[in-house]
Amino acid sequence: MKVREIVSGLFIGTQADFESLVRHQTGWWVVHACKYPYHRDLLGYGTRAAPKGPHYYRVRHPREVLTLNMVDVEDPAFIHREELIDPCLDFIREGLEEGNKVLVHCNLGESRAPGIGLLYLITYTDVLPRTTAEEAEKAFLERYPKYYPKGGIRGFIRRNWEYYTTKNVE
Repeated sequence: MKVREIVSGLFIGTQADFESLVRHQTGWWVVHACKYPYHRDLLGYGTRAAPKGPHYYRVRHPREVLTLNMVDVEDPAFIHREELIDPCLDFIREGLEEGNKVLVHCNLGESRAPGIGLLYLITYTDVLPRTTAEEAEKAFLERYPKYYPKGGIRGFIRRNWEYYTTKNVE
């Protein structure tokens, strides 16, 4: 699959999309929404768990790359709002506001990356309905048909629905 633009400048894709289409391009900001291989390779650990420390959840290096320690699991307890999702949404917003294209990708482009994309649209745009997570997901599928979230990201979205749908309401 080629990367898919879900709103002006914001693209969702797979690890293969990043490697073949974006990696060597300029003008792109990238969110690696997957632990393996990017977070693991960047920090140099070979164990299942990342080492505890300041980069346990995320690393921003260089300025235009955000690498998350994010696994695609069924339990939403492993997805942390303050440490993973909120900084990620802020990063996306910053990149777009500076006129860059932003790619959010995970390994398969089905769960974590599109889940983050959906949360960005709910938080910072009016292109999806804010009534319920289910209605937003249905509308999001028209923008990104490959969205097939695991229980972790879907549960996170539903648990935090009110927070994200009211976050930027004046």
